Amino acid sequence: MTDPIRILLADDQELVRYGFRLVLDADARLDVVGEAADGLDAVEAAERLRPDVVLMDIRMPGMDGLAATETITARLPEVRVLALTTFDLDEYAFGALRAGASGFLLKDTRPAELVTAILAVHRGDAVVAPRITAKLIEVAAPHLARAADRAERDAASTLAPLTAREREVFALIGRGATNGEIGAELTLTESTVKTHVGRILLKLGLRDRVQAVILAYELGVAGG
Repeated sequence: MTDPIRILLADDQELVRYGFRLVLDADARLDVVGEAADGLDAVEAAERLRPDVVLMDIRMPGMDGLAATETITARLPEVRVLALTTFDLDEYAFGALRAGASGFLLKDTRPAELVTAILAVHRGDAVVAPRITAKLIEVAAPHLARAADRAERDAASTLAPLTAREREVFALIGRGATNGEIGAELTLTESTVKTHVGRILLKLGLRDRVQAVILAYELGVAGG
């Protein structure tokens, strides 16, 4: 039997941690190995316990989840961070992804979806809630419009290693599309899309899908 995924819970609200523990401990594939009440505690616990995945609240007193995520992913690159927030539009959402989080979810995510996200992040995939993706695009749009000319030049250079098909896939990744949605849009099988995604990450030197989404925003190719 495969060892359960080791999870660290980081949230300043004890009741929230208790709720997450109840949900996650009910699944034999998951094992909550520790808890932290702030960012500093999360960094210390991550270094001591070496969890597979950290569920990281963004808004915490002292060292917040953004700083903790950046520290953990820098010191422990094998540890995946799944960031969580209560709000649709959180000023730290984009920052958390830039800091190295492998996913971003809202706290009102249903238990089954949370478990699915943890499994995906542990596999090396990335997870971004559709509502968060939409908000990030909305927030990024004015900046991208102002920087359109520069972005176009940067995109031409950065995306030069990609084939025409890979650029189409990359743009759809930037919009938050799943492999299934990309396949439907481009009339490709999911396995073919997965191959394209892997090649895109390799060619662009990206760690995961979240970094691809961020790069697409920065280059101005993630618009609808």
